[in-house]
Amino acid sequence: MTPVTVTQGDGPVILGLPHGGTWLPDDLVARLNENGQALADTDWHIGRLYGGLLPGATTVAATVHRYAIDANRDPAGVSLYPGQNTTGLCPVTDFDGRPIWQPGQEPSADEILARSTAFHAPYHAALTAEVARVKARHGIAVVYDCHSIRSRIPFLFEGDLPALNIGTDGGRTCAATIAACALDRAAASGLSHVLNGRFRGGWTTRHYGRPETGVHAIQMEIAQSAYLAQEAAPWRYDADKAGRLRRWLKDILDAIADAATELTKDART
Repeated sequence: MTPVTVTQGDGPVILGLPHGGTWLPDDLVARLNENGQALADTDWHIGRLYGGLLPGATTVAATVHRYAIDANRDPAGVSLYPGQNTTGLCPVTDFDGRPIWQPGQEPSADEILARSTAFHAPYHAALTAEVARVKARHGIAVVYDCHSIRSRIPFLFEGDLPALNIGTDGGRTCAATIAACALDRAAASGLSHVLNGRFRGGWTTRHYGRPETGVHAIQMEIAQSAYLAQEAAPWRYDADKAGRLRRWLKDILDAIADAATELTKDART
């Protein structure tokens, strides 16, 4: 199985999808406990949700499940949210804090390094290459990192998560105009939303977002209640809910692409 798939577009926006993959090597599946084998922490149907919304967008998608290795974590293993519950580079628990591996089957340090080489590195090599290609073409690149998660997970956060969670690491990872596009369209949607709330941008957003170099990054974490029939197995896609959400996601992406074009013009004048 190829650990990453790339679809090249000719526009300035790159869609990153690090958590939509469900493939795992057979030996890892055998080591997961029943809870882990449910793969409940998948960004279910995230590719379908964004599919076709922005013609010209490039997509970089991981095919490997995050239980093998999390492509949105620091490869050095540094926590994204010090002092808060979270899952790591090679998770040992699910989002509810429950073990996912059979006793004694948790990954060793050597295994984590091997998984990083096999799965994490190829994903980011592909994303880095697309950032360079898009920036060379447009003078700018915008990484829009696509995520979804259950709306209620007490282990990770209190209460219900807003439908749309925009992350720019406190404004560090993209131009203010790009963040404003996402926030303004989210407000217009009537859906609950927040900028730099519980999810202010993962490692991908923070690593690639260097506005001073012409590379901008923004994360969108979507509550799965906004597009799934039920936030539980079999994780069925609700076409009506998703259709309403897709209308606003398209507006957000279109606005970000337009903002990127304006930033390119400004840089050239």
